[in-house]
Amino acid sequence: MDILRREGLAKLSGSERYVDDLALDDFLWGGTVRSTIPRGRLRGIRFPDWFDDEDFVVVRAADIPGRNSIYLKTHDQPALVESEIRHAHEPVLLLAHESRSAVRRAVAEIEVIAEPLDPWLDYVADPPPEMIQHGDDNVFKRIDLRKGDVEAALATAPIVVEGVYETSAQEHIYIEPQGMTAHVEDGLVVVRGSMQCPFYVEKALCNLLGRPESGVRVVQTPTGGGFGGKEEYPSMIAGHAALLTLEAGRPVKLVYERAEDMAATTKRHPSRIRHRTGVDEDGKLLAQEIDVRLDGGAYLTLSPVVLSRACIHAAGPYACDHVRISGTTVLTNRVPYGAFRGFGNPQACFAFERQMDAIARRLGIDPIELRRRNLIRDGESTATGHVITDGTDRVALLDRAVALADVRAKRAAHVTFNARTPDARRGVGVVTYHHGAGFTGAGEVEMDSRVHVVGRRDGIVEVRAASTEMGQGTITVFTQLAAERLGLAPDQIVIAPPDTRRVPNSGPTVASRTAMIVGHLVERGCDDLRHEVGLTDEARGPIVRDAILAWHDEHDEDVVVGEGRYVAPPGIEWNEETYEGAAYGAYCWAAHVADVEVDLRTFGVRVLDYVAVQEVGRVLNEVLARGQIQGGVVQGIGWALLEECVERDGAMVNTQLTNYIIPTSGDVPPIRVDFLENPYPHGAGGAKGLGEFPLNGPAPAIGSAIASALGVEPCAIPFTPERLLRLAVEARVA
Repeated sequence: MDILRREGLAKLSGSERYVDDLALDDFLWGGTVRSTIPRGRLRGIRFPDWFDDEDFVVVRAADIPGRNSIYLKTHDQPALVESEIRHAHEPVLLLAHESRSAVRRAVAEIEVIAEPLDPWLDYVADPPPEMIQHGDDNVFKRIDLRKGDVEAALATAPIVVEGVYETSAQEHIYIEPQGMTAHVEDGLVVVRGSMQCPFYVEKALCNLLGRPESGVRVVQTPTGGGFGGKEEYPSMIAGHAALLTLEAGRPVKLVYERAEDMAATTKRHPSRIRHRTGVDEDGKLLAQEIDVRLDGGAYLTLSPVVLSRACIHAAGPYACDHVRISGTTVLTNRVPYGAFRGFGNPQACFAFERQMDAIARRLGIDPIELRRRNLIRDGESTATGHVITDGTDRVALLDRAVALADVRAKRAAHVTFNARTPDARRGVGVVTYHHGAGFTGAGEVEMDSRVHVVGRRDGIVEVRAASTEMGQGTITVFTQLAAERLGLAPDQIVIAPPDTRRVPNSGPTVASRTAMIVGHLVERGCDDLRHEVGLTDEARGPIVRDAILAWHDEHDEDVVVGEGRYVAPPGIEWNEETYEGAAYGAYCWAAHVADVEVDLRTFGVRVLDYVAVQEVGRVLNEVLARGQIQGGVVQGIGWALLEECVERDGAMVNTQLTNYIIPTSGDVPPIRVDFLENPYPHGAGGAKGLGEFPLNGPAPAIGSAIASALGVEPCAIPFTPERLLRLAVEARVA
C-alpha cells in the first residue's frame, strides 16, 4: 500500500519551516571566527578598531562551562581552539549580535594571530616524528582482516593482477546549509535545528555544557538534506549556539552560509586502495590482498566506522577462500572528514570493480562473465567468513541488468559508432556490488534502540522515534508501516517530531537502518499497543481505535504506550577484534550498467543511459524507493565526473556552486530502475536498507564504460577532462 508523501505538500508549496525560517523573539545572530592556517599555535586575537565588546556577545574556549570537546567517539576535537590549531577553518571564537551584517563584518575582520607550523597533508606516507599529532603514528584506526592463507595462495596462483585506485573527497551539497537555534526555557538549554541524530547532539551538549541529560533538550526541525553531513557536525554548531545563548541570556540563531558550510564541514574520506589478486586461467578468484588507506583529516570524527565498512566490503560480492584486508585511517591537517552516504563502501566498490575489469582485460574474459563466475552463491562466505544463505539469486540480478540495458546490442552499436565518428567514443560498463544494512556487528545490540507507538485520547496513533526525516521519506514510511500493521487509515497515524524530551532513542538516522530496523520496531510497537489495550495480534481496523478510546475511558493517562525494542536476529555473531563473522544482519545486492560517450575534443563525458537493478528485500513504497535509487545514482555521477574538491594548504578553495560543479538536469541520463524482491524476515515488512545503496555503483560503472570507450584504464576519480586527456595521450587514443 503506497501512500502519498506526508510532508510533500508543505515542501512543494514552500510552507515548510526550516531552521532559518523560525521566528524567535529578541534573538541574536551568531557567527564563528576561524583559523586561516592548517596547523599552528594560537597566539592571540586582534579585533578591529571599530569593534565594541559591549555591543557583541563573545565566547572563547575559556568560557566553556563543561569539557571543551565535541564528543562522539573520543574527546579529541575541541569546540573552540585553546592553543593548538590542527586545520584551516577551525573555530576559534564565537560572536553574536542583533545585526546579521555586523556579525558578518566582525567575522571577516577579526584576525586570528597564530604561529604557523608545517602541516602534514600526505595520508599515504608515514609521517616524520615532528608531524606526529595523534598517538605514536597519527593512525586513528587499523584493521587486519584475514581469511585463509593469502600468502600461500598468491604464491601458487597462475596469474596475479595488481592495481591502485584513488577516490577524492566529496561535498554533501545538501539543499539547506547547517543551522541551529538555541534558547533557555524553564532552565533547559533548548536547541533546534537541521540534524540527523538528535541524541548525538544531546550527548555532545551535556559534555560541552557540563549538564545532565535533564538539562538539555534537542529538537530536529524540518531538514533539507543530510547525506551523513548532518550526522556528527550538527553537534559542533549546536554547541556553539548553546554557548552563545548562555553567554547572552537571549535566543541565538546560527546558520551557515553556503561558502562557510562547504569550507568548514566534513566531506567524504579520500582513499587509496591497492589490490593484488590471484586468479586461475578461468578467472576464478584464488586470493585477494587489499590495502585500504583513508585520509581522516585533523580529528577522529567517524573515521573508524568508515574504515570498518570500507574493509568489510573491500573484497566485493565475490567468493574467495583466501583474503587479507589491511585498513588504516590517518590524521592529516585537513578539515576533518566524516560520514557521507555509503561511508566507506563507495570507495571500496570503486576499487574492487575497477580491479575486476583489470582482471578481465588481463585474461581476455568478458567482464560480465568474470563477475558471473565469481559472484557469491548461497553457502559461500564473504571476506569476514559470513556464510550467505539469504536466497538471493545474484547471477539472475546481473543478467537482469544486462538484459534491461541491452548490453550486447549496445556493444555492437558502439563498434559501429566509434569506427564512423572521429571525435567521439562510446562504451558500456557493468558492475556488481553489495551493501550491508544497519550498524556493523554488535552495533545495533549496543544501541538498544526503542520506539514508542502510543494511543492518544482522541484515538489517533502517534509513532515516537528519534529517526529523522531529511528528504528520504521517513515520515511516509513510518506512517505506512503503522497503518498497515494496525489496519488504520494513514490519516489516523501521526509521526512525532524528533525531540529528546518526547521520543525514545531509536538510534541515529544513518547506515541504511531507518526503514529496515527502526521500521521493524514501529511494527513491534504497534503489536505491543494492541496488547496494552487488550487486543490480540489479529485485531485490525476500527476495533483498534475503539479499544484505544475505551482504554482512555478507564485510565487517567494521556497516552497508552506500546514499545518496540531491538532484538538481534538469530545467528548474528561478530568478533570486533578479528573482524570475523556476520558483519550485518542483511546485505543488499545490485548490478548497474552505464552507457557513456566521451568527446575526443574536450574529453568531457556524457552518460547516455543508466540501468540500476537491486535487491533490497521488499520494496515498501515504490515511488520513494525509485526516487532514492535515482537520487543516489545522480550523486554518484557527480562524484565520478564533476565534483572535485580543490584545496590549498589543506583547505577547500572552490567553496561556491559556481566552481564546485554538481550535476544539473542536463547532466542526468535516463535512469531506469528495477527491483528484485526477496523479503528479509527481520526487516520492516520484509525490507532491507536502501538509502545509501545506490551511490556505490555509478563511479565504477562509468569508469568501466570509459575504459571500454577509450581503451584506457581510469583508476582515479573524478574522471575530469584533464585526467582523461592525459590517459588518452599516454595511450595514443585517436
